Amino acid sequence: MVSMPTPILFLFTGGTIAMRTDPASGAAVPALAGQEILAFDPEMARVCTPVVVDYGCFPGPHITPERMWEISEILERELERDEIAGAVITHGTDTLEETAYFLDLRHHSPKPVVLVGAMRNASELSYDGPANLRAAVRVAMDPASRDQGVMVVLNETIHAAAEVTKSDTQAVETFVSPVFGALGIVDEDRVLFGRRSLLRDPINATACEYRVDLIEAFAGADSRFIDHALATGAQGLVINGMGRGNVPPPMIPGIQRALDAGLPVVLASRCVQGRILDTYGYEGSGRDLRQRGILFAGTLSGAKARLRLMLALGLTRDRTQIGLLMERWAY
Repeated sequence: MVSMPTPILFLFTGGTIAMRTDPASGAAVPALAGQEILAFDPEMARVCTPVVVDYGCFPGPHITPERMWEISEILERELERDEIAGAVITHGTDTLEETAYFLDLRHHSPKPVVLVGAMRNASELSYDGPANLRAAVRVAMDPASRDQGVMVVLNETIHAAAEVTKSDTQAVETFVSPVFGALGIVDEDRVLFGRRSLLRDPINATACEYRVDLIEAFAGADSRFIDHALATGAQGLVINGMGRGNVPPPMIPGIQRALDAGLPVVLASRCVQGRILDTYGYEGSGRDLRQRGILFAGTLSGAKARLRLMLALGLTRDRTQIGLLMERWAY
């Protein structure tokens, strides 16, 4: 008896992998639905049985946390089907790492989920979409991928959602895990894991607080953007600080006003590697901010810390519990 290929969910959300060059403008635009993308790899049906869901054809910058929530709800519903072994989600690379992390925070199934995209569109000779998609399917089907949560696969490299970042505006090897390195590789039809991530920490939130702002620290920065966030209803703040976790002194009054108002304020670093720590003791340093009550994001980027805080606030408003949810991951 011939066995049927394994059913894999394909959730198409858009991105460069779903684009072509518009002849009139010469620019890449959304153009392809899920079945059209799959048609670039006629052998895919021999590898798995695609179960296609077309969520949309959004460029990466058009994906919002609200859409991330919708995608996570679809994913949870589809993965409850016994016959589905795993999921592959196509996505624009500009926000791929954020959606991957958001989904990972809400993902509790042992079934693997893989986000994938492309750096070149379907009109280019070097379109990398089909090869990336095939590699992603290999990872989603591999038994060693179970219980590893949400992963990102491009350029035949496997990354953990919490650790990956886009590092180059156009290179096909743009996705890297700068702190701990990749989880593994895809070598033709082999999936090879070199390690497992120990940093997964999902949040059992049934709601999401979207009113969380991310504010960048820079030379000469003051409290204006913080005060604007407070005035317009922010329920939490993430400060993308400098270095080990430091800010210019003129930002401190705004941070203090936010803390005094009861908002959770989380400190991340704009550096792509390293961990937030209270190494320094001057005004505006990590230690100064820690003593004021700010929370540390560990190795999370500011963008990912913002998403984690959104879900933490969706679960509880208790400041102690929020602190545990934000910082138990960091250490």
